[in-house]
Order: sequence, then structure tokens, then C-alpha cells
Amino acid sequence: MNFFIAILGLGLLILVHEAGHFFTARAVGMTPRKFYIGFPPPLVRVRRKGIEYGIGAIPLGGYVKIPGMHRPAPSDVDAYFGPVLGEAPQLIGPAEEVKRLLAEGDLNGARTLLSGLEEAVERAELSRQAAKTAQRGLNELRDGLGHDAYWRQRTWKRVSVIFAGPGTNVLFAIVLFTALFVISSGDYRLGISLEPNAPVVDEVRADRPAGRIDLQHGDRILKVNGMRVDQNEDVPRLIEASKGRAVTLVVQRDGQKLTLGPVKPYAEPKLSIPRATWESLRLTGLVTKEIGASLFRLVHGEGRKDVSSPVGIVEGSSEALDRGAETYLWVLGLLSLSLALLNLLPLLPLDGGHIAFSLVEGIRGRAVGREVYERVSAVGIALVLLLFFIGLSNDVGRLGD
Repeated sequence: MNFFIAILGLGLLILVHEAGHFFTARAVGMTPRKFYIGFPPPLVRVRRKGIEYGIGAIPLGGYVKIPGMHRPAPSDVDAYFGPVLGEAPQLIGPAEEVKRLLAEGDLNGARTLLSGLEEAVERAELSRQAAKTAQRGLNELRDGLGHDAYWRQRTWKRVSVIFAGPGTNVLFAIVLFTALFVISSGDYRLGISLEPNAPVVDEVRADRPAGRIDLQHGDRILKVNGMRVDQNEDVPRLIEASKGRAVTLVVQRDGQKLTLGPVKPYAEPKLSIPRATWESLRLTGLVTKEIGASLFRLVHGEGRKDVSSPVGIVEGSSEALDRGAETYLWVLGLLSLSLALLNLLPLLPLDGGHIAFSLVEGIRGRAVGREVYERVSAVGIALVLLLFFIGLSNDVGRLGD
């Protein structure tokens, strides 16, 4: 059950991301053609007002199909209609006319001739697959030559549409963190902070209950009220479970086990929404800085073991659910933030790559050729796949431990 909920949570983050692209595109005058969670083939799809909504069979992401991401080129006609011309040589003439106008830069003329090419396709006797390919080519060319095509829009519109995906994930994380700060404030505490990767005391406030029972830096917390502590999250959970009643700790110090307490924890003051929002923004900044540092270390050949694939993400989310809904929601917020930052890397086909190319095209005053996009995308896809397989190998190794 936990794995199913974890998968739904990951799907929610993808839905939030794609919804950012989708609604921003509509707001600035670009009408998306498709809105999918997952990648084709589609499991379920429905068409409403010219937009196809669907769920893909490959649950590794999602996409919004925005019309005309690239300026149509003569080579596009060959790519779309090359396999079709062998079955219907009579289409060569109309196709060559469209290619000529595209080469001359007469986009309005090419759009006008598309209707003639479409009529020729309808008259031709084509196999089912060839007819489907030809129709897809006509749709792609029509979208690319339309007035709402992405490549025709002003730079600010293109950047807004692409940034809206990761931006919505960041906003989702901030709102979720804010809600969690409000909910978790007022919890019972002892006045300690723990080291990042173990239930070991890092700092003790002398004016709090922890100071009164002589809890010290370096103490490893083994038990709280007789309950075993395995991970950092267990300590605040078990203290909160006391509901303000006295707690007793068993710690390990210098190789010896000591029993400290009992002592009553104190309740933190309840955070207001403005204060919780500020804490959420501060946490978002700290996490962003740490993720950036992790990526920097990865570039320099370090931190390879920190990379995870969707398999590890789902497993980690499932484990967080074992510790309670609140812990899982903290993890979900961190995943949303990580998804946003990963997508902002300046690599095609990631959102950051499209933003970078939109800025370059805005400065140049003209579109970058499709060939350049394809070459840069090939490098980006290779790097993304490399990250995926590194993460997958790490996850398989952890599953085998």
C-alpha cells in the first residue's frame, strides 16, 4: 500500500509540474495540444476542446505538447513524408513546393500550400500506417506554422511557459513546507539538534530540558521511554508521543550506556502563517544550496552514491510513510524542490535547456536551427540517461543490502 501511495505522490508532483506549463501556455496565448501524465503508449485518453488528455503507460514523467516548439524547416518535410512518398509518388510535387517555400522563408505561403498537400494525401491510396504518418506530419507542420506556435512568441512568453513547470514545483514545496511548519509547531521538544545522518546529539540548549538532564554533544540516543531509536526521525516522534509527560532517555556516551531523566519536554510556540512562510523560504534556500553543492560534487566525480532513480525515490517515500504522514509530506516537499532544480539544469530536453535556447534566440533575434537543437539534445539525453542509470545502480545495490 505504501508503494502505491508513494507512486501516487510522485505522479502528483509530475501533475503539478505539467499543470504549470499547461495553464501558463494557455494564459499567454499558446494552446497546448496534449497534456499527459507518463509517456505513450496511452493507457487512457480523452479529447476536450481540441486538447488530448491522457495517462501514458511509461510512468517516468509527463509532458505537455505545446505547438511549434521549433521553426519548420525543409528537412522536416522529408522527415514527416519521406516514408509516405514511396507509396504515393504523386505527393512529391506538393511536398517539394512546401519545402521550397520553407527554404525561402515564405511561411505564410507554405501554410497555404499545406491545404493542397492535405487534399493530395486524402486522395492517395495509402496503407494505414502511411496515412497515420502523413497526418501526423501535416499536424506538426500546421502547428509549427500557426500563429500560436511557441517559436513565434516573444522571449518572455516562451521563458514564462517553460519556467512555469519547475516554478510550480518550487511553489508547491514552499506551500507544503509552510503548512507543515504551522502543523508541527507547538510540538513537544527537549531542546536539542541532531547530526544529519545519525541520532547523535549535535547541540544542546542549556536552558531547555535537555540541559537539565545533562544531555551532551556526541551522545547517541538509543531509547526514548523504552522505545528503540533507529533513525533521526524517531527522536522527535517519540518525544511528541509523550504528549508533554516526562520522558527518559537511554544514551551511549564514551562506550557506556546512561539513563537520563525523567524530564518533561516543553511545547514550542505555535508559528503564525507569515512566520511559517519565512521559515519555509529559508528552508527552501538551504535545500537549494545543498542540492546545488551535490550537483557540483557529482560533476567533479564525487557524491555518486547520493543519486537515486525513480525506484529509489519510491522506496524512500514508502519508508517515510512508515514513519508517519507528516514525515512523508516533508519528503514530498523535498522531492518537489529536487524535481524543479533538476529540470532547471541547462540541458536539453530539460526545461533549463529550453530556457537557455529561448534566451539565446531572443538575443540573436532569430531561431536556432533544428539541427543544433537535435545535436545538443542528444548530449543532454545522454547525460540524463547516465544520471538515471547511476541512480538505478545505486538503488539496486541498496535493495540488495
